[in-house]
Amino acid sequence: MNELDGLSALIIEPHSGMRASIHNMLNLCGLTKIDHSASSNNAIKHVGTKSFDLILCEYDLDGGQDGQQLLEDLRHHNLISLSTMFFMVTAEGNYGKVVSAAELAPTDYILKPFTADRLLERIARALEKRNAFMPVYECMDVGNQRDAIVACIEGVRNHARYAIDFMRLRAELHMLIGEPAEAEPIYQQLYDAKSIAWARLGVAKTLFMRERYSEAQTILEALVESNKKFVDAYDWLAKTHAAIGELQKSQVVLSDAVTVSPHAVRRLRKLGEVALEAGDTEVAEKALKQVVSKAKYSEFRDPEDHVKLVQTLVRKGDPVQAAAVIRDLEKSMGGQKNTAACSAISSAMLHEYTGNEERLGEALASALLACKDSVGLSAELKLELARNCLQNKMEAGAAEVIRDVMRDAPNNAAVAKAMNVFEAAGHAELALNIAQESRQQVIDLVATGAAKAKEGDYRGAVSLMTEAVNKLPNNPQVVFNAAVAVLKCLENLGWDDRLGQYALSLIATVRRLDPTNAKLPALAGLHQQILKKYDKGLRSKKA
Repeated sequence: MNELDGLSALIIEPHSGMRASIHNMLNLCGLTKIDHSASSNNAIKHVGTKSFDLILCEYDLDGGQDGQQLLEDLRHHNLISLSTMFFMVTAEGNYGKVVSAAELAPTDYILKPFTADRLLERIARALEKRNAFMPVYECMDVGNQRDAIVACIEGVRNHARYAIDFMRLRAELHMLIGEPAEAEPIYQQLYDAKSIAWARLGVAKTLFMRERYSEAQTILEALVESNKKFVDAYDWLAKTHAAIGELQKSQVVLSDAVTVSPHAVRRLRKLGEVALEAGDTEVAEKALKQVVSKAKYSEFRDPEDHVKLVQTLVRKGDPVQAAAVIRDLEKSMGGQKNTAACSAISSAMLHEYTGNEERLGEALASALLACKDSVGLSAELKLELARNCLQNKMEAGAAEVIRDVMRDAPNNAAVAKAMNVFEAAGHAELALNIAQESRQQVIDLVATGAAKAKEGDYRGAVSLMTEAVNKLPNNPQVVFNAAVAVLKCLENLGWDDRLGQYALSLIATVRRLDPTNAKLPALAGLHQQILKKYDKGLRSKKA
């Protein structure tokens, strides 16, 4: 098959005989650049060092992580490109597992046993579609969303059979760059013409983005009622309930979604978090235990999952199980980033409950020390540490933690939440002072970066703002100004691939943290100008 010539493939399959069989089938199809992985961890290493056109992944992997969990990690951490064709291979007929994999959008789902001809047919079909979408993917890969939208419009004209897919991707691109009002009529047109459920979901998402929650809720409730298997609609309905403070309703919807699709780790984690916040320790314990178990074999496992489980067990009044979870955390994740901080914070929760004041003091001191070196520790965990410090007359330590949280706060609500910890402990004036001090520190930092750029020290501005982002990754003001610094550096000193990718990452982070930022279009516009200046993202048009 000539069209497969030159393509690369990765086979993820624990059994050597089956790996050899699939390898031979791919050879018969004309594909010769083939790598093998016997486990998910090894597969992560492969995709971290090179890109693949095609991945064939067995669902039932050895080592604790299945193919669906691997795909979830690959998608979430952007380890595979938009153009990578991902095939889930399995003999498993269990619907719960199938739908969990399907919602993560594998290219196709192949049931064993299959022949080389059958595999060839599936690959050829996927390759044809990939080739049609390649102009869009290439623009998206370099962050050129405007040209990607144009390519979608051209795709509708040139590839009529994929018109619906091009329109859907165009709408998603408008959502990505913060234009829900532009996306809504596209989704509505698709729904009016085809009554497609995901198009109706798209309309609801545009309403949510514009904070029209009641309208979004009406649509989402109707979608869930009419299609009990539509897990994406459950997720957005739960998100809508949470946005208007209806945590118990959000929990119920997430529980229903987990019943339909029980293997998606991030949904289970969200259910555990919402249930814990709503005070339902039974549901929180069940969900978080599954998260800890399922994520144990992931290359991206997070020690905070153990902390949330410990917090749940302590609130439930089960110190014995909580202590066991802490031991498992230290044993299974020793040496991992933030493990020391998470272990100390968990121990402080436990000792506070048991009343062991000496051990509590030691744990809090260790936690405060570990937090200074932590990177990416959640605000929720830091606030729990601050609360515990205040309860035990360690105001200075609590103030330092709260100061970090406020500097890195993504919005005013997060600042208010941090202030509430101090106010609840009777330190309202201190909370106000720290909030003002933290706000001024961010203003001064951003001003220093802007001054360097104004003086022509573009690399100095980038260095300063990069360091700021590393310390304050969730502060949209810091990330926004870091993006500006990087773009100004590219504009004035010439193109650099590494900085180009960093700019793309920063802009994506701003969109995630502050999707309604009025300055986003201007930032995106500057990015597009620079891409055009250096002729980036136009490879497909030249080909």
